[in-house]
Amino acid sequence: MADVGRAAQVSAQTVSRFYTGGYVSAETKGRIERAVRELGYRHSRLPQILRAQHTDTIGFLAMGPLNFGNTGILTGISRAARAEGQSLLTAQLDLDPDAPSTRGEVRRALGNFTSMRVDGIVVGTPYLGVETVLEDIGASVPVVSLSERATGGVTSVHADSYGAARLGTRHLLDLGHRRILHLAGPGNRNEASERVRGYRDELAAHDVDELPLLHCAEWDAQSGAAAAEAADPATFTGVLSANDEIALGFVSVLRERGFSAPADFSIVGIDDMPEATFFSPPLTTSRLDFEALGETAFRLLLDQIRGTSAASRVLPSTLTVRSSTRALDGRPSDSGVAPAADLPAG
Repeated sequence: MADVGRAAQVSAQTVSRFYTGGYVSAETKGRIERAVRELGYRHSRLPQILRAQHTDTIGFLAMGPLNFGNTGILTGISRAARAEGQSLLTAQLDLDPDAPSTRGEVRRALGNFTSMRVDGIVVGTPYLGVETVLEDIGASVPVVSLSERATGGVTSVHADSYGAARLGTRHLLDLGHRRILHLAGPGNRNEASERVRGYRDELAAHDVDELPLLHCAEWDAQSGAAAAEAADPATFTGVLSANDEIALGFVSVLRERGFSAPADFSIVGIDDMPEATFFSPPLTTSRLDFEALGETAFRLLLDQIRGTSAASRVLPSTLTVRSSTRALDGRPSDSGVAPAADLPAG
């Protein structure tokens, strides 16, 4: 303030009034602003933050690779934060969930957020068991968990992976398929486990036997391609893929092996990523709105910060029917968006 005051030919007290909202004439304001620009100073909010009850800043901790789901969630949170005039701090941990150091890394990332006095934290916890770490932090700052297996006492929101798998499996059953293969996602992910459960429950509801799972190491096309190399097309007529990217790799490699969808098999994905309509063939898929998921998580967190109780939420799935599926009698499946079925709660 003293440096700016000398350059603007005013007192340090006048510079202080300028920054704290006190009266300063328009001509003096102009001189102070020019001096600040010329000296290259930036106004530090730290003293105000240290005095304030709220910092208007939230943290978002994402875990796992930056795939379609994670980036969609981040987009939704960022959009909602901007609309509310909130700042967003982000951290991303792509760690081995089975490594002994992982929970320590998660605690360290959460501790970094609290040391910056964020008002609350949204945490993506896709790995089995990692969400228990939130029990340590939840007492000191509001937390919303993006988890399909949230622990008690932590507000959570998640997309309905279980319902999405049931929708896709039911679509194949409605088309007459009874030998339905599931390309399962990574075994250590909550979403993958819920999609396996949805697949199994829908088959059981129709008294249809499940086929042995084909497990994919990651949520990517390479893992789908590896599954296609191991698959025996004589054993199935329908496929439920744990996500769209896995379906892309699976269809591509089977085409190289001489089997095409939907002539030789029908396939349904999960996610409805924008590129799914440009797959060959365009992919039937259960839609999960990850951007809406991010926005909802932010709103739930803001409710907690403002002292309003926030109930956990589940965002339902809808089925988008395209040309990767057809009835076993040769009829194509009707294209369009089907509403979420009246399924039992997950």
